[in-house]
Amino acid sequence: MNKDYLIAVVDDDQHIRNLVEAYLIKENYQTIGLGSAEEAWTLWQTNPPDMWVLDIMLPGMDGYEFCRRIRHEAEVPIIMISARDNEVDKILGLELGSDDYMVKPFSPRELVARIKRQLQRTYKMSSPTEGSILPIIPARLEVGHLQLLLEERRAFWCGEEVDLTSKEFTMLKVFADSPNRAFTRDELLTFVWGNDYFGSDRAVDHLIKRMRKKLEDVPIEAVWGHGYRMRAEEGEQTDEASTSN
Repeated sequence: MNKDYLIAVVDDDQHIRNLVEAYLIKENYQTIGLGSAEEAWTLWQTNPPDMWVLDIMLPGMDGYEFCRRIRHEAEVPIIMISARDNEVDKILGLELGSDDYMVKPFSPRELVARIKRQLQRTYKMSSPTEGSILPIIPARLEVGHLQLLLEERRAFWCGEEVDLTSKEFTMLKVFADSPNRAFTRDELLTFVWGNDYFGSDRAVDHLIKRMRKKLEDVPIEAVWGHGYRMRAEEGEQTDEASTSN
């Protein structure tokens, strides 16, 4: 049974808000319409929604700044909508952490389809079928000064716990699983954002930039003309499942 997701529609045009909400309600989603980013921020602090449909041009705080603030705290899915059809605007929105970008005027049906896809990608839960054999998953990964507690999704850098978003943690796990391997940006997009992500690969650069700010001197280095890798000395990687009897 599907969860009753709460979707916040942030747009200063009431007609657009009402139209989007009407289509979402028809699909049995819960909705709340907001006319400014300031109202949306209050909602985030009191009753955070499962997803944002966010206009860029808002009175006061604009959609870019709101997206940046939300992305600093969580990986809740965000779809930006805007009358701007400039590639620079789309790239900026994706770099700041939006998961999708639609240009006005847009098809409400297409927006609903994209919302469904983002919700499935972010919140889908898989449960083992009866009689299935569960794979052995290591409880811990360590590479140099980095330690990841996988089941708890906690990260420690130089012995200090670091507050990471879901995508940041997943990216670190990809690197820690294969230290010294060079990953292309396309590979990292697939591992972290999913197979059906179609935004700019610069989202990878932006995510790594954020990670470097949180983990000072983390040995993630650019591989010219290819992508990124986490540098590690031979024998540095350990995991609890493979080292314990």
